[in-house]
Formats: sequence, C-alpha cells, structure tokens
Amino acid sequence: MTTLNEIKSVDWQPKINEIGSVVEGMDDIDQCIKIILMTRKGANPHRPEFGSDIWQYIDAPVQEAVPNIIKEAMEAINIWEPRVEIKGITAEINESQITLSIDRQIKSTDIQGTLEVTL
Repeated sequence: MTTLNEIKSVDWQPKINEIGSVVEGMDDIDQCIKIILMTRKGANPHRPEFGSDIWQYIDAPVQEAVPNIIKEAMEAINIWEPRVEIKGITAEINESQITLSIDRQIKSTDIQGTLEVTL
C-alpha cells in the first residue's frame, strides 16, 4: 500500500475504496482503464462523451456482443487513456460475465502487461 508520503511517480491518484492509499505508474493506468470501461457515456454531465458504450451490447447475442464490446473498449481506451498503447483485447464469457483481457504497454517504455476487467 502506497500512502501520500511515499509517492514516487508523476502520475498517481487516490486508490478507489482504500482511504489514504494511492496508485501510481501502471496501477494508476489500470485504475483509469477500469473507470473508463465501467462508466457509461453520458453518465458524467460535465464530460458527456467520457466512458464507453460497451453496455449497449450486454444483452446482444454472443457472436454480436463480443466483437462490438472489444471494439468499444479499444476505442474508449484509445481516446481517454493516452499514456498506454493497446496491443490486443480478448474476451472470455463465463455464464453471465464477460472478462476482457487487455494487453497494454506504457507508451515510450518497455513496461507492459495484461489487465483483466470483468463486466
């Protein structure tokens, strides 16, 4: 757990659901990506275009939903998280949940990895 007195990165923000904790570096980017994907476009009245439209495909047939959810996730991340380059997104369906595996790399660095987001 990183606290305010221990921040070493230029990019940081408060950690969601942990009072007094912060995220920085790749953890900061990952938290931002999750916020982008979990926010419906129009939910933020001051930034109505912020977020993603993945929710409009949740009830669609699987063969239609999966490619559209991946496309919407890719577009939203590319627009709202300029610090990262998406290498690929795959989707896994388990009963009523969709898990996106997002392969990403911080731009201009060798830092990369996979983030999983369950919808």
